[in-house]
Amino acid sequence: MHTVVLVLVQVLIVIGLSRLVGLGFKAIKQPLVIGEIFAGIMLGPSLFGLIAPDLAHHLFPLETMPYLNVLSQIGLIFFMFLIGLELNPKYLSGNLKTAILISNLSIIVPFASAFVLSFVLYPLVSTSHVNFAPFALFLGAAMSITAFPVLARIITENNLQGTRLGTLALTCAAVDDVTAWCILAVAIAVARHGSIDQQAVLTIIESIVYIGFMFTVGRWFLKRLSKHHRRAGRLSQFLLAVIYMGVVSSALITEFIGIHLIFGAFLLGAVMPKDEELVRELAIKTEDFVLIFLLPIFFAYSGLKTQIGLLNSPKLWLLSALILLVAIGGKYIGAYVAARFSGIDKRESSALGWLMNTRGLTELIVLNIGLELKVITPLLFTMLVIMALVTTFMTSPLLEWTYPKSLIRLDIVEPEAEIPPETPPEISEPYSLQYRILVPVANPDTQKGLLQLAAAIAINNRQPAVVYPLSFIELEEDYSFESSPNEADRLIAERRQKLEELIATLEPPETRSYIHPIVRISSNVARETAQIAAKIVMSDLVLVGWHRPAFSNNRLGGRVGQILSTTPVDVAVFVDKGGDASESLLVPYSANIHDDLALIIALRMLINRDTCILQVLQVFKGHHTPEELSYELNAMIGQLPKSVRDRIQINTVTTPDPMRSVIAASENVDLTIVGTSRLWGIERQTLGRYTDQLAIQCRSSLLITRRYSQITSHLTSLLPAINTQETIPNS
Repeated sequence: MHTVVLVLVQVLIVIGLSRLVGLGFKAIKQPLVIGEIFAGIMLGPSLFGLIAPDLAHHLFPLETMPYLNVLSQIGLIFFMFLIGLELNPKYLSGNLKTAILISNLSIIVPFASAFVLSFVLYPLVSTSHVNFAPFALFLGAAMSITAFPVLARIITENNLQGTRLGTLALTCAAVDDVTAWCILAVAIAVARHGSIDQQAVLTIIESIVYIGFMFTVGRWFLKRLSKHHRRAGRLSQFLLAVIYMGVVSSALITEFIGIHLIFGAFLLGAVMPKDEELVRELAIKTEDFVLIFLLPIFFAYSGLKTQIGLLNSPKLWLLSALILLVAIGGKYIGAYVAARFSGIDKRESSALGWLMNTRGLTELIVLNIGLELKVITPLLFTMLVIMALVTTFMTSPLLEWTYPKSLIRLDIVEPEAEIPPETPPEISEPYSLQYRILVPVANPDTQKGLLQLAAAIAINNRQPAVVYPLSFIELEEDYSFESSPNEADRLIAERRQKLEELIATLEPPETRSYIHPIVRISSNVARETAQIAAKIVMSDLVLVGWHRPAFSNNRLGGRVGQILSTTPVDVAVFVDKGGDASESLLVPYSANIHDDLALIIALRMLINRDTCILQVLQVFKGHHTPEELSYELNAMIGQLPKSVRDRIQINTVTTPDPMRSVIAASENVDLTIVGTSRLWGIERQTLGRYTDQLAIQCRSSLLITRRYSQITSHLTSLLPAINTQETIPNS
């Protein structure tokens, strides 16, 4: 097979497998990059080469490795440029003194631990042509580095960027990043000359001079480019070509100096003016090709050099465990002790220790440089790749264990609008418990009806209530610019503004003060909705819209089905068929807990508005003996004042086709509210998997209710207050 054709086949396999495995890892709450690294290892001798050695040899022969290496190096250069581009000085603006202490100690402790460990590893896993000094320096750099990009994404995904922990971790990681790259530059200079001799010192001095040049002359020139971009209002192809030429030129200069290509690219990104529009446009234009095409090739190239089969004895596995222990312990202890010394509490100090252990792709870059310079052997390379994977893999679950999402809102640096307001003073103490509805809003431009319905269910003048419109900004990629903390904050502000504009259109105007939007970053909408409903907002009801794609496909599936299946509170799904009015209600009733919830919600709306009327339709098949309403519901209805009971009409119908009767009755009402009953063709266990005839054919808007717990009270807290007054004013 022609070499070029073979390389293209390799690229096709690499990109496909990287995406597939990466998505699998995202499904288990792990960074996409971990899956992509695993995909690279799977293609190497550790799995593919072990299972099908002949096929692996034909697909990935040695003669194609230089081509993959060139592509991976180009990918690394531009990826390092993106890292530098995102390294905003803003991250260094807060808690700098504390961050410098924590960051330096979280580098010094693992570096010193690695230096001691070098005395054990050097005679066992090194070769005679490598001096001890570069070996120890590289091991120290590998142990002490923190992957700023991965850490930043973990902070964003956990919505920590507005917390004390998040801002401090970002500052620490930024300081750590700069310090670690300086250490690595020194290690490379020493490694290329074999020892700390005059030539190595000269390389370090030349590097410092070039850094100074870039932060003065280079920065001045780039500011001129930034001004040109502001005047033009867009990033032209000519300007983009100039910047890319600068990236490659800077990379070549640092290579000629004697450190590495990646430093020049990183440096140019770091000194770029952090003009918001320029950075965003430049990142978006650059990242897709780099992240989708070039970076997976780097992972594959690394995976082809990772040989887990080299760990062929208990002694070597024990050495791997020792490396892992030193790497985790050094980072954690260094960060934890420094944080406690700075007055940070135990929980935050521990979370900071786990966050600083994130190594990810940055570690892989360091290891590949060490292997390329032959400072570390393939055996040690494999051990350190395992360490990089484990330390990154463990960060998210350990962070959740140490610092659960329910505590994040208590650590907000500046109070957010969505924090529940204090109970209004006019509400008497016995009825001070708020009634809360969480409303996931996928598109603020089209879901006014959903929010209006939530207000109609929740708000009255007898019980404090709050409606939380919940809007998620979804993260598709770990390294995409929009998932960086600064860009995430901008997107959150934009989405919050849209929600505020939506709230401003609701009627009557007095309901608007009860509505408090929540905007969150998420990579799993259904899971985050369930967590926020149960642990943060502690909502009584989740009211979700049935989105048009699901409706047109005649299925209650996708995220709506996931929310119905996983949210541990009562849920209602709203199928909006137009019309803002909810004055006439229909509740088909068949005496199950889900229909009970439907009737309770209807009664609540009836109490909240004195213009609202309710028709309860008991539908039975054949000669079925009509059943009474449940005892609890009868008791509730009996407690209602006459002015409310007079607006309730209960009808009974016997028919072989209950659904047809409900569809006919829905023609004369604004809203039909049904439980997930088998009688209506809707069952809790089948939601999202089978068609829903009622939802499609119902003539009015439809609210489908699913009860989670009979303990939740949607109505009883109102009844004592209602009985004290015969006249019910409008809410």
